[in-house]
Amino acid sequence: MLDPEPPERITVRRAELDELEEQLAERLTEARAERDELAVSERVLGRMTGQRSENRSDMVNGRCGNRPAATARRRPLCRAKVRT
Repeated sequence: MLDPEPPERITVRRAELDELEEQLAERLTEARAERDELAVSERVLGRMTGQRSENRSDMVNGRCGNRPAATARRRPLCRAKVRT
């Protein structure tokens, strides 16, 4: 006759593996979601870096967007004479 212990061990092990499968599937889903968030962050950072370098080159070239930048002339400070 068959020993009843091996079928029980098989059932227990199958339950353990089913639980492990669920945990791994959940972790995989979380990892994929985080990877997607990082990809979005990378794109945003790339756009910001690109815009920042465009803004710098525009400043050097005296431009603001597609228009020439309005440059303000520097005036010397006015010093009011104090009457005594």
